Amino acid sequence: MVNKQDFHKINDYLWEIPTSFHPKMKVPVWIFADEELLEDALGDLSITQAVNVAQLPSLVGHVVVMPDVHQGYGMPIGGVMAAKVPGGIISPGAVGYDINCGVRVLASDIEYAAAKADLNQLASVLYGNCPSGVGGKGSIPLSIEELERVCQLGARWALKHGYATQEDLERTEEFGCLAGADPNYVSKRAKERGKGQLGTLGAGNHFLEVDVVEEIFDPDAAAVMGLELGCLAVQIHCGSRGFGHQICTDYVHDFQWAVINYGIELPDRELVCAPIDSPEGQAYLGAMKSAANYAFANRQTLAWHTRRSFQQVFGGAVDLRQVYDIAHNMGKIETHTIGGEEQTVCVHRKGATRAFGPGFAGLPDDYRPLGQPVLVPGSMGTESWILLGTKESDRLSFGSSCHGAGRVMSRHRAKREIRGASLRQEMEKGGIAVRAGSMPGLAEEAPKAYKDVDRVVGVVSKAGIAHQVARLRPVAVIKG
Repeated sequence: MVNKQDFHKINDYLWEIPTSFHPKMKVPVWIFADEELLEDALGDLSITQAVNVAQLPSLVGHVVVMPDVHQGYGMPIGGVMAAKVPGGIISPGAVGYDINCGVRVLASDIEYAAAKADLNQLASVLYGNCPSGVGGKGSIPLSIEELERVCQLGARWALKHGYATQEDLERTEEFGCLAGADPNYVSKRAKERGKGQLGTLGAGNHFLEVDVVEEIFDPDAAAVMGLELGCLAVQIHCGSRGFGHQICTDYVHDFQWAVINYGIELPDRELVCAPIDSPEGQAYLGAMKSAANYAFANRQTLAWHTRRSFQQVFGGAVDLRQVYDIAHNMGKIETHTIGGEEQTVCVHRKGATRAFGPGFAGLPDDYRPLGQPVLVPGSMGTESWILLGTKESDRLSFGSSCHGAGRVMSRHRAKREIRGASLRQEMEKGGIAVRAGSMPGLAEEAPKAYKDVDRVVGVVSKAGIAHQVARLRPVAVIKG
């Protein structure tokens, strides 16, 4: 177990566990936190998991832990690691089960004051048009052949079929498609699970939320992003559904043999991995990219459903402009400056958002002077944030930031202690329209089960890895 006295305090918002803590650590662990959030992180096994990650072969720099960290499978949620390329490893557990789980934000010029009376109707229409829940069936069923095209094209598939605009793709990470996706490395079981779920939210912490832009901290950046004070915006939080989950399940199983075959010593079998250059590593990479592209298409089709829902309620002239779409469960081949040298690495971000600074070539022209948008949803019923990446994030965190509030209460405990019906009543009394298919599922995502998102965002902002642009307040929540 890790204790607070095991940390070296670098500054008020950055702490280190040096390699001297454990003889098998290859790199140190850096955690972004203030005193209170550090105590929260020590409340479960997330920091112990980060120390385990630091023992994996071929890592460079340091293992990064975000202030919204909580215990996950093998690697903590809110963790970042980088392995050298070539010669390094890739780990499904360090990417996560919901491959390319991410957030999309749409902005409007609809004033909240004028729309307030229609929010209950809007919530009902959104709930009807955007399928949700465990195993939810999508409105766009696919053949296996068409599913494979989605895997290869991502959001470009949605554009081709009328579910996207060119601006949507420009304002999406990787422009909505990872090159090198290979559905031949995806199992039949995963394809069967994925072919009926395109355009669905799922359950758990996934949601569709209507917000009002409550506060703007950077007016110039907000103007470029299309965010207007007092106007409605929409967040869509979901990923690759059962398709990505099955891919991770398959490769976690297969890699149990890979670690034996390649003589890889693990501190935790949940951190199974393979050399990225090996046939097994390349197969996982092709399958993971397939799931990532599926997720880009999934959020894009949900954005299309959202737009038609707004048009049903407010009229055909409504324009929901895409602010950005970004992933927070992904493995990416990137170049970073490490120890004063540029190195090519495979960055695993699990519950962490890419946060590249101004000048990044992978941004559209109007965003390039600003940096990459970072979308940070709060817990259900609390504020969310829109940030921008910074130049400093490359040095400190492999160009990464937090991805949300972070749990402090397990789902089982939340269901034991919180009644979904009472929570719904409380939220609606506070002016938030709620549509949910399950009261226990609603209880799992109660605000008290999460950390204070304002505090989390404050840490990444003060640490210099993200810059505050705007804060959003929820007025309607759609859950599975």
